[in-house]
Amino acid sequence: MTQTVKVSNLGYPRIGKNREWKKNLETFWSGQKDETEFRSEMERIQLEHLQTQKEAGIDLIPVNDFTFYDHVLDAAVMFGIVPPRYEYDGGDIGLDLYFAMARGNATATACEMTKWFNTNYHYIVPEIGNQTPRLTENKPLAAYRFAKEKAGIEGKPVVIGLYTFLKLSKGFQPSEKAEIAKRFLPVYVQLLQELEQEGVKWVQVDEPAVVTGLTNEDISLLETIYAEIAAAVPGLNIILQTYFEAAEPLEALLKLPVQGLGLDFVHDGGTNLESIERLGWPEDKILGVGIIDGRNIWRSDLDAKLALLDKLATHVSLDRVFLQPSSSLLHVPVTVEGEDKVKSVIKNALAFANEKLVELKLISSALENRDAVAVELQASRDALATFRALPERGREDIAAEVRKLAELPANRNLPFAERVKVQQEKWNLPLLPTTTIGSFPQTPEVRQARLKWRKGVWSQERYDQYVRDQIDEVITFQEKLGLDVLVHGEFERTDMVEFFGEKLAGYLFTRNGWVQSYGSRCVKPPVIYADVAFIEPMTVKESVYAQSRTKLPVKGMLTGPVTILNWSFVRDDLSREEVANQIAIALRHEVKALEDAGVEMIQVDEPAIREGLPLKPEDRQHYLDWSVKAFRISTYDVKDTTQIHTHMCYSEFKNMIGSISDMDADVISIETSRSHGELIVSFEEQDYDKGIGLGVYDIHSPRVPAVEEMTVNIDRALRVLEPELFWINPDCGLKTRGWAETESALRNMVEAASIARAKTSPSKA
Repeated sequence: MTQTVKVSNLGYPRIGKNREWKKNLETFWSGQKDETEFRSEMERIQLEHLQTQKEAGIDLIPVNDFTFYDHVLDAAVMFGIVPPRYEYDGGDIGLDLYFAMARGNATATACEMTKWFNTNYHYIVPEIGNQTPRLTENKPLAAYRFAKEKAGIEGKPVVIGLYTFLKLSKGFQPSEKAEIAKRFLPVYVQLLQELEQEGVKWVQVDEPAVVTGLTNEDISLLETIYAEIAAAVPGLNIILQTYFEAAEPLEALLKLPVQGLGLDFVHDGGTNLESIERLGWPEDKILGVGIIDGRNIWRSDLDAKLALLDKLATHVSLDRVFLQPSSSLLHVPVTVEGEDKVKSVIKNALAFANEKLVELKLISSALENRDAVAVELQASRDALATFRALPERGREDIAAEVRKLAELPANRNLPFAERVKVQQEKWNLPLLPTTTIGSFPQTPEVRQARLKWRKGVWSQERYDQYVRDQIDEVITFQEKLGLDVLVHGEFERTDMVEFFGEKLAGYLFTRNGWVQSYGSRCVKPPVIYADVAFIEPMTVKESVYAQSRTKLPVKGMLTGPVTILNWSFVRDDLSREEVANQIAIALRHEVKALEDAGVEMIQVDEPAIREGLPLKPEDRQHYLDWSVKAFRISTYDVKDTTQIHTHMCYSEFKNMIGSISDMDADVISIETSRSHGELIVSFEEQDYDKGIGLGVYDIHSPRVPAVEEMTVNIDRALRVLEPELFWINPDCGLKTRGWAETESALRNMVEAASIARAKTSPSKA
């Protein structure tokens, strides 16, 4: 091989090396910046990202991957898709309306938010009704001009494909999709024609929805969409980009009139290569080879990557190949630089966004002349070998515990129908008990106290006393509100996964490994680099103290094994199932420690189970089976009177109700407010025979819903769910909210619960 292969990036992290993007958003929302200052800072951040990619030698740099909140929301706004409740008059869509759709305002609830395929990124769900689509602004064109004028970059505009946009949207029946597509096609054509007229060379049209399974109807719709686009913009090069899974049936996608097709060769299970070996590759198309993992943080095995490219080279000439990440780098931190607290042997095995760009360029250089980069290739090889040889990555004691799992009983001692009776006798809760999900507001003072402790400014004793003081206040606060089951507030926790990772063997933590979750909400996933194991009790101290301050029950709060797995960066030499089992065994020790300490109402949260669901329908049951097993490993041997709760949020559960029931939790709380009660339809169609709390208000919005609004949600749920098994709670933790809005919203929730009790059973009100 002697030819140079072009390197293309699919998307760059938005948040900035030091989360400048997040900070700019939040200061604007708080009124500390005006719109001019806000936009100026966003331009500075965007320009820095472009220049970083230019300096890395990337040939095709994406533009329009940058956003003020979410790229799907951007597309909806760009097409004038604004729900009627915002009273949009068809004029310009300013920042007030844009952010209202994302966060809600005083008069209108926010748009639904849900997970972007099987990732921990959340997007804003477009609500398509009777609106007439129109191009309110050509955002990709503006981004292209910005890159060209400010950085001298011939950018590659990124656009969400129409097929995927419709798949991600709501407000119409599946049978209406083709008709809706006809309404949108002229707007898409206009957008692309303006790009063509500007002289744009390549446009990346993201169609990740095609990897979730295509029916004949879907294929026909794709053919209609792209035939019309091809006829309208014959001079524009379009690469239809897929990711997160294999693109099937590949033969159907290869027939589409586009100039390139981007495929994921990391998360496809080898299927994309097999399809190309079977079908060959057309001479008139570029192949985008997603060869570097865009979703995990490990250095690539470059020998394996080059071997894959050698195989591909027998079917497609390398002058028709773009080397790419497997997906946008949105899902990984910006750079390993500055991670000086990570041991060098581990740090050398890490690759964040910037390092992944370097790897892509190195592979490109190796394809041109491997001898010229032999030193760099050997250095990469040595770094991986040293890392893989770490003894903590192959502990025999952990392997022995995992082997013993086959001997565990499949079920708890009593079935739920019998457990619920002894639990009600023990806890004596009222009808429609009220509770919260776990966390309470983390004020700047709380974060500052934690920082002082971490830096050694405060002693352990002083910090512990501070946390106890916060617990005292929140217990009193909840009692005064009239909540029935309390929580300790989680003031000692930075993050629901990081907190546990810090106390388990097998984890490491980065200084600046932040990624965007939704809006300005960033998370710093812990890193599972070795075997996971229990060391000592993690939550007993705070839980026992909280229970000592009240006669009401206080839930012990744990994060479940699959959520810890899915919200971590996970080692890539074991299956995810194997790692989940290791975590579950560790959590079983913690559940036992809580129970032994007298904490017998325990919530094991699993908000991330749904997001890990494979995109291919045929792969889902296996995942659900081992996810359910991991949860049950954590909780199977508690006493009959110990009440196990769990929580899930922002997910589509319609096809998972059976697996959720199989988890055998006594009570599950699930989001229903932001999706405007749509989840309740699942319970109208399917029976669910365990305790359930459908979140009656949206904590991700600063607005405080009225009592009447919550009552509507409760009333609808009680039409299909047994009142004796129904709980009333917010839809998620309250960590990100302020105290004033938290108090108002919870007061309204307690009042709504009282009204519901009176209507359901006046004698118990």
